[in-house]
Amino acid sequence: MTDYPFFFTWTAQHQAKPFELVGGEGAHFTTADGGRWLDLGALSYQVNAGHGHRRIIDAIKRQADSLCLASPTAVFPAKVELAEKLLALAGPGYSKVFFTLGGAEANENAIKMARLVTGRHKLMSRYRSYHGASMGALTLTGDWRRPPLEPGIPGVVHVADCYCDRCPFGHTLASCKRECATNVDATMRLEGGGFAAAIFEPVPGANGVLVPPDDYWPLLRRACDADGALLIADEVLCGFGRLGKTFGHHHWDVTPDIITCAKGLASGYQPIGAVIVHERVAKHFDERVLACGLTYYAHPTGCAAALETLKVYEDEGMYANAARLGPVLLAELRAVAARLGVKSFVRGLGLLAALEVECTAAQWAAFGPALAARKLSLHLEGKKTTAIIAPPLCIAEADLVAGVRAFGDAAVAAFGGAS
Repeated sequence: MTDYPFFFTWTAQHQAKPFELVGGEGAHFTTADGGRWLDLGALSYQVNAGHGHRRIIDAIKRQADSLCLASPTAVFPAKVELAEKLLALAGPGYSKVFFTLGGAEANENAIKMARLVTGRHKLMSRYRSYHGASMGALTLTGDWRRPPLEPGIPGVVHVADCYCDRCPFGHTLASCKRECATNVDATMRLEGGGFAAAIFEPVPGANGVLVPPDDYWPLLRRACDADGALLIADEVLCGFGRLGKTFGHHHWDVTPDIITCAKGLASGYQPIGAVIVHERVAKHFDERVLACGLTYYAHPTGCAAALETLKVYEDEGMYANAARLGPVLLAELRAVAARLGVKSFVRGLGLLAALEVECTAAQWAAFGPALAARKLSLHLEGKKTTAIIAPPLCIAEADLVAGVRAFGDAAVAAFGGAS
């Protein structure tokens, strides 16, 4: 590997396997060696609108020409319009938006608000979760990225996941009593109550696409209400059509106190995130200081990119496309699973799905799903023994089907076919 003068993230530097991006269009990106890749991972789950979208690029250019710099207290049209748009998309009752540069900062500021509003410090999240790489968000995170950097911030309690294929409470779907949800309430009581907030992803994405039962989120809402804790929906990965709706929690008719978002907000074209706050929380700061702030708060080009991205989603029917193709993606992955000579599980909602293979870590490493996909000019994530599919929402059905089938052929070649 070439010795680059910068770090690669989440890897030992000599194990990094970079590729040089030079452009892209729609669901494909291109590399310096002339490759044209089908992006089944939306880069890092953010390119919801697809690559090379001229409307978003042109909106950034127009904003840079008119106003490229602003202080956090500045007011300008794109900032106002974007906030109003986000509040409308969130639904009735939401009244304020706090802008950030990304998802980790959105979650950091959400938990700051929760602590300021409730006067409490304890926070709850799940073990199979990812909430960001900054120290507070990383402490909330339950996966492998947290332990090497402990201790983090105090007061964080983790609970078991809605992992229906491998129930942490030993149930099958037929015998399930929703302990994954009722355990939230039970743990709060065992901890003596007094939680500031509980933060959950609608569907934990990077940790295996754990789609919850339909009554899971209503039970979370009930547990938080019983304790007086705020409910935070981490929509950083799931938001803006990834699950076939504007926000993932809209599938379950629950109103969180706070919604955090990033990634698909500007489809990765500019760094921007947001904290969308319900009136019942926002009103606390009418006469009290909001002790939160960022130098690049609501950067003009970020606001312009996000505003145009949201318009693109609507004008081009991308949420509807994700909802329509979700069952197609699941059917194709189930067909792959049926061909494999090892036990496997398929999960998904909208254009976020996973194929989990029951194998040893050594077998999975030998398969190397990301590298196997790379040989086919496919881009996707391979986590532990799970391959995650999350393409741009603009992907054509033919491309999605061809990509999943090609990956399936590689998986069958690695693990053998069903007898």
